[in-house]
Amino acid sequence: MSDPLDVRRKRIRFRGWHRGMKEMDLILGIFIDAELENLSAEELGTLEALLEVPDDMLYAWVVGREPVEPVHDTALFKRICDLSHLDGTMFRQK
Repeated sequence: MSDPLDVRRKRIRFRGWHRGMKEMDLILGIFIDAELENLSAEELGTLEALLEVPDDMLYAWVVGREPVEPVHDTALFKRICDLSHLDGTMFRQK
């Protein structure tokens, strides 16, 4: 039988990489790849709630164009907005 947390993590990883807006795919997908295994069950719930937010709204929050709704203004959201998980890799010339 599969571990329920593993099932949640797989679902989160898929949803993070398949948003529909490429910018959010990269921001969330790379964050999830880097941090998912270290997130607590509570943080997984917070992340799942963020994944329900429409891309255009979530992107506006991440880039600071719009204020974040208080329910989503969490420590986890701030970690995502830090963008340090991107490490500049998506912007490097090939």
